[in-house]
Amino acid sequence: MKKTKRVQQIRKAVIPVAGMGTRFLPASKAIPKEMLTIVDRPTIQYIVEEVVASGIEEIVLITSAGKQAIENHFDYNQELDLLLERRGKLRICEELRHLANLIDIVAVRQKKPLGLGHAIWTARNVVGDEPFMVLLGDDLVVSDQPCAKQMMSLYNEVQESIVAIQTVPLEQTHQYGIVEGEMIRERVYEVKRLVEKPAPGTTSSNLAIIGRYILHPDIFDMLSRTTPGHGGEIQLTDALLALSNKRSMYAYEFEGDRYDAGDKMGYLKAIIAFALRHPELKDEFRRHIKEVAAAS
Repeated sequence: MKKTKRVQQIRKAVIPVAGMGTRFLPASKAIPKEMLTIVDRPTIQYIVEEVVASGIEEIVLITSAGKQAIENHFDYNQELDLLLERRGKLRICEELRHLANLIDIVAVRQKKPLGLGHAIWTARNVVGDEPFMVLLGDDLVVSDQPCAKQMMSLYNEVQESIVAIQTVPLEQTHQYGIVEGEMIRERVYEVKRLVEKPAPGTTSSNLAIIGRYILHPDIFDMLSRTTPGHGGEIQLTDALLALSNKRSMYAYEFEGDRYDAGDKMGYLKAIIAFALRHPELKDEFRRHIKEVAAAS
């Protein structure tokens, strides 16, 4: 009798937040860039809420010195809780209690700034021998169904690593990791090759990798063998290429709008996008935008 292949579920998400945030200096000198506010909550909270809404059970934060504010944000503060309760601010009190109980969070320290690949490798002992999700802490996706959940649905079918992609103009491909692959159905590609920030004219693909991945645990072995590249950093794309040579890998063109909130212009665009979806602010904010546009 033929054995049925065991379907592994995605239970853990790794969120690297150890970066220095140099694109946001001087604002990020004392405040982690992931804690910069978009409307009424920090960027990292939107990422965590996406994870929770997708059914993931545990988050592994990859942190560094000076990032304690991120961990504190998701912790329970009894003194603040009692103060808000005494002052009758029950709504915000309940919201903060909900925030502290969203999901189990484990923090792992990346002791040296050796790149995204190294940051993910530091999670190996917590993740163990199971597939896992990776979400970059400043990459936001606005969508009806969470981007992570979309990818997990595909993973349940293919049981292999998946990178999220979006199409970009060819003249911008040198700014991204690029996937070259074969479309097997709408929005789904089988990966043939990955190139990190290709020089102009060296690829005909405009499928750019964004900050969402589902990775097979074999990636840890690939990362341990990856030679440091520019700036002494271990590039995740190099390890992904090695993994794709060993086993199947897929690229998924997600449904939704993506904002690079680690970039100043992307951050401003994200504020507008989330403000226009905010249940209490959207109508007044839309009127304000029209007034500003008319006056300019």
